[in-house]
Amino acid sequence: MTMFKNLKRIRPWEVALTMVVMVLPLVPANPIAGLGVRHAHAAETAKTLDTSRLVSIGGDVTEIVYALGEEKRLIARDSTSLYPKEATKLPDVGYMRALSPEGILAVNPTAIIAVEGSGPPEALAVLRNASLPFETVPQTYDRDGILKKIEVVGALLGVPDKAKILEGKVAADLDAAINDSAKRPEAERKRVLFVLSNQNGKIMASGSDTAADGIIRLTGAINAINGFSGYKSVTDEAIIEAKPDVILIMDREGPLSMSNEDLLKQPAISLTPAASHKAVVRMDGLHLLGFGPRTASAIRELNAAIYGG
Repeated sequence: MTMFKNLKRIRPWEVALTMVVMVLPLVPANPIAGLGVRHAHAAETAKTLDTSRLVSIGGDVTEIVYALGEEKRLIARDSTSLYPKEATKLPDVGYMRALSPEGILAVNPTAIIAVEGSGPPEALAVLRNASLPFETVPQTYDRDGILKKIEVVGALLGVPDKAKILEGKVAADLDAAINDSAKRPEAERKRVLFVLSNQNGKIMASGSDTAADGIIRLTGAINAINGFSGYKSVTDEAIIEAKPDVILIMDREGPLSMSNEDLLKQPAISLTPAASHKAVVRMDGLHLLGFGPRTASAIRELNAAIYGG
């Protein structure tokens, strides 16, 4: 089993990233209906939106702006926007689900582009009252969802031709990675348990309709936990019954970190095939779960970690 142990220094966004992972799959498609915030998909939006001083909310949105070569418009970003490294030099307006309207207004933006699920609604209402355009980018955890994000961001920035080119490159890379994964025989596909946290012996794992579930499936593996949507605490019995071959976790330090030894000693996990083989895979959370232009790379990295190669 190839293991990824690219341990990093403690970073203040670790708790925020966990909340992003846990909350986004559970928010409604339009949690702020009536507040004047809209999905950005109409061509006429790009004609009227002034993005000369842009705030990007969501690591995937920020990455797409850079991938389109339009980073000169950015004046600030949220705390989950850590790639590319240059983005971290921009002012940080806070965690995407707990935005401060005062902090955003202080940088004097002309527009905000945010991934779906950003908020809270009260903060967005303040921004609406300030007549500040706030456009949302739809979020789904699959190949087409990534390409849709690129299309929407490109339209908002008024560079649809650039977006088409980027879409083509990302689609080709994704298709190659997904097709490679799909070649694996069903009988050889391993069961993966994504553990979001282990607090006081309670394992919070990924069900369906999550970024973790999406990346596991794209990698040609099986999500060991099913029967519920989102991230939830699971019983010891459910973990034992799931029989995971591999435990997948985000690679991090700080209060939410988990050593392989402590994780594998957890009573229920200790009885799984994953514990027998000490099969724990760690990956950078933003790379693993970002569902942006780098997802093909995440698929290959996870595939190699699970299956070797």
